[in-house]
Amino acid sequence: QVQLVESGGGLVQAGGSLRLSCKASGDTFSSYLMGWFRQAPGKQREPVAGISHVGNTYYADSVKGRFSISRDNAKKMVYLQMNILKPEDTAVYYCAAARSRGSASSSTTYDYWGQGTQVTVSS
Repeated sequence: QVQLVESGGGLVQAGGSLRLSCKASGDTFSSYLMGWFRQAPGKQREPVAGISHVGNTYYADSVKGRFSISRDNAKKMVYLQMNILKPEDTAVYYCAAARSRGSASSSTTYDYWGQGTQVTVSS
């Protein structure tokens, strides 16, 4: 079993930055595909970014050039650096972990999910 705990959300003005963190438990963290998803009120959960066990990354078109995902296997941490935030980035952000390789942008790839952290961007 893997437990994921997100932190770092909050309220920020448009154009600002936030860094989300995700702390994972478990002994095989370094082998997991890790991802960030988000869900805005009244909308479906959507992929934001993903990072493979060897560091290959995926980004949704809406965040390319603004967001950056990284991982620290020694600390069992995944980060999402969010810059130039926009009001449309407002959502609950979820960290996810996948045991097996698959599409980083598909929620069905992931086996474990965190509880989420709220990000609110004011205009």
